[in-house]
Amino acid sequence: MLPSSRNSINDFLQFEALFNHASIGILIVNSNGIIQSLNPFALSLFGYTSGEIIGQPIEVLIPKRLHHVHVNHRNYFIEMLGRRPMGIGMELLAVKNEGTELQVEVSLDKYVHEGETKAIIFVSDISVRKKAEAEIIQLKEELESSVEKRTADLTETLRQLEISRSDLQKAISLQNALLSNVGAIIVTVDTNGIIQTFNSEAEKELLYTADELVGKHTPLIFLEPSMVAKQTKELSAELQMEITGPMELLLAKAGLGLKNEDEWVYVRKDGTTFPVQLNISAMRNDGGVIIGFVGVSFDISKIKMFEQELQQSLEKEKELNLLKSRFVSMASHEFRTPLSTILSSTYLIEKYTSTEAQPRRAKHLQRIISSVNMLTDILNDFLSVGMIEEGKIQVRPARFNIEELIKEIADEIMNTLKKDQLILCQHEGNSELVLDPSLLKHIIMNLVSNAGKFSAEGSPIEINTIGSNDCTILSIKDHGIGISKEDQDHLMERFYRGTNASNIQGTGLGLHIVSKYAELLNGTIACKSELGVGTEFILTFNTKSG
Repeated sequence: MLPSSRNSINDFLQFEALFNHASIGILIVNSNGIIQSLNPFALSLFGYTSGEIIGQPIEVLIPKRLHHVHVNHRNYFIEMLGRRPMGIGMELLAVKNEGTELQVEVSLDKYVHEGETKAIIFVSDISVRKKAEAEIIQLKEELESSVEKRTADLTETLRQLEISRSDLQKAISLQNALLSNVGAIIVTVDTNGIIQTFNSEAEKELLYTADELVGKHTPLIFLEPSMVAKQTKELSAELQMEITGPMELLLAKAGLGLKNEDEWVYVRKDGTTFPVQLNISAMRNDGGVIIGFVGVSFDISKIKMFEQELQQSLEKEKELNLLKSRFVSMASHEFRTPLSTILSSTYLIEKYTSTEAQPRRAKHLQRIISSVNMLTDILNDFLSVGMIEEGKIQVRPARFNIEELIKEIADEIMNTLKKDQLILCQHEGNSELVLDPSLLKHIIMNLVSNAGKFSAEGSPIEINTIGSNDCTILSIKDHGIGISKEDQDHLMERFYRGTNASNIQGTGLGLHIVSKYAELLNGTIACKSELGVGTEFILTFNTKSG
């Protein structure tokens, strides 16, 4: 019984570490909606001490105006069978101890303990993300307003140039001031599209001088060519007319008096590019005849970068939510079998009370130990993935003998293999290398364990290593069920399992962890496999000989 007890304690400590150090709020609520436990992150998020909140109804964390709705929803969830995620991708409201409301995303699961249904609640604070979304919307609105205002100001200024010759000098001075200080790229062209004005901001951003372009070139010289064809097709469809040339593409809307504002990519003289928001307006004389066009554009690189960062953050949030859902699903599935085994074996041990029944008791004790070890392995996989994602895995290089390490691993893992399975080891070249032996041991044990699981009794497992001055090659080969070509493309993804492995225990995290550990060791991993023939994993590490 001692090994079982030690493993159970170890299992509990690992779960407690996961609960206490999770960077997401976790609450446990009984069937009456009473809070029974919170992790430190949840206490910090809502501003309570455990003494203040434990024993309180879950509605204390919900705005009062929503209590009556939430009670009905909570009772409905507890009464339902199976698992029902709630709130994933939805924006819900919670309230802190001091009364401040915050936006959260919530997912729920439930389990039965000692005949009572309880709920596990995962809570993520999305207030920062919502604030960022609001800020970018406000920034875009302010930019659009600024463009419209400055474009209107400039158009009015240029119109004034035609009003009176007596005010010409004044208008020119005002124009120069605007062109130099407006903070936008301003280019005017005549009715043929030839550049007439190229302000200082345009010179600074595009690296051309006004003398190089004015009277000589059209704006096509600094427009990204691939966008011209795309936007020509789109504008022809929008206006239901054929756009015949690049300059018509630029000026058609403005000539028709339509709003002409689009995103473009400008190409600097040195070939580098940057995105802009371009607004084009027609300039008319007193008779309403078009005498030219003015284009006002702003560099929107920072906005695009911010949008991209926000999108990446949103994608990461989605990925984390998906990972949480997969975790709950995988844990509930993979924990069920060993827990059932432990329960049934414990029940049967109680029935074997005579001395003659000792072999049967020993058999069931071994089943309990095996099941606890299985649960420990599953939790270790989950914890390893979490540490990898958070960048907490540290590489500690050391000099060691790879032949001795592999012999030690073979002796350690031999008892876990199937009947008559053998590990055949062979090494060539240098045995001494500098690498992290702990990470390398995890890689080898994972691959050898997989080889045993996916091979028949009596099937050999081959471990071959080759050491040189520049690199060390490790090969682990089995003669098992093999992996299809389609599955090989996804082997290193989290939670992915081969289509022919559905009846074999596993979390789908092992090879993902192996690939990440190999990266940390500056190594690469390749797979050769054929269905019904076997599988070989080949890892190559850049190493230095002893």
